[in-house]
Amino acid sequence: MTKYRTRAAALLAAGAVAGGATAATLSAHAADDTGSSSSSSAPAGDRGPGGPGHGRGPGEDAAALAKALGVSESKVSDAIDAAREATRPDDAEKPAAGEKPTPPTEAERTAREAAFAKALAKELGVDQAKVTKALETVRAARDAERRTDLSDRLDTAVKDGKA
Repeated sequence: MTKYRTRAAALLAAGAVAGGATAATLSAHAADDTGSSSSSSAPAGDRGPGGPGHGRGPGEDAAALAKALGVSESKVSDAIDAAREATRPDDAEKPAAGEKPTPPTEAERTAREAAFAKALAKELGVDQAKVTKALETVRAARDAERRTDLSDRLDTAVKDGKA
């Protein structure tokens, strides 16, 4: 396989992984059942709780969302916590102890995202369409940054003869 094809295959695989990670992140906004509030900012060099490649924490998203909406980061952080609580699934929707949860369908994921955006808009006192657009913008920027980081790591690995 040529260097170009190897890199293209790696980028396609990474894109699929990034898409899955994005879907998991989006569903986590509406179905966060950890019971913890983790909206504080994380230093830019830290990795998320999932290990390398899993983001730098929700604090950066709150900051970016606050900037996009023109409100304070603390207000957005508080609103995110409240919106997560308001859109948390009830116990009837959770799997029984020991059972593996089934991933949401695309329709369920879309409904959860819309419910989260509506709850967040209500908490912030901002139009839901504006919140939805800001969420999409922040997510797109985060995804673009992940793709750039991955591309840089792949370039380095190819250069170093590791890929």
